[in-house]
Amino acid sequence: MSELQTKLPTDIWVTATWDEYIQAIEEPADAKAKGYYHNGQMRIEIPPLGNDHASDHTVIIFAVNLFASIKGIALNGKDNCTYRATGFKDAQPDVSYYIGDNADVIPYGTSIINLDIYPAPTLAIEVANTSLADDKGEKRLLYEDLGVAEYWIVDVQNVKRIAFTIENNGSRRITQSHVLPGLEISLLNDALRRTRQMNQSQVGAWLLKQFQST
Repeated sequence: MSELQTKLPTDIWVTATWDEYIQAIEEPADAKAKGYYHNGQMRIEIPPLGNDHASDHTVIIFAVNLFASIKGIALNGKDNCTYRATGFKDAQPDVSYYIGDNADVIPYGTSIINLDIYPAPTLAIEVANTSLADDKGEKRLLYEDLGVAEYWIVDVQNVKRIAFTIENNGSRRITQSHVLPGLEISLLNDALRRTRQMNQSQVGAWLLKQFQST
């Protein structure tokens, strides 16, 4: 194991060169480590493996896919996919989507998505159990610079989703998705709260009725 890796702290931003970042993320102490690089700093995360994070991760994927299927919105989702602008930026959102005209832009056989060749995902989502402050702060700036159209944070502890639209190199809060027209963030928050009292099939049936009626 390299000297860099043995001394590398996790879950905080650390000043590093691009080469140091690549060395760290390609030789992680934990094979499931996630990496981010932005403005000359890297962040290596060991994702939570607990029930709450995993459950909310599953629910958000189900809700987005269900809504898009009912409304006839073209999309392709990515689970823990790496997006890289070589030498400058790297991100591994918990969930991401290419939507609309870009739904099929990434061909099968692609590994790391090279943002020097392909566009950024339309929607990036982070599931925040212990990383909320960073997801609202430095990672939001990273996704602004990557050029995603919309960024969501699933706040596990406070049982809500926070959504931002990104334009003109900045972001602002929204209450309805712009990339999934008609999808109210408050409805997703209601679904998230219901998962604390119901199983996911019951929540899915409730979401189906809500989406069909709008």
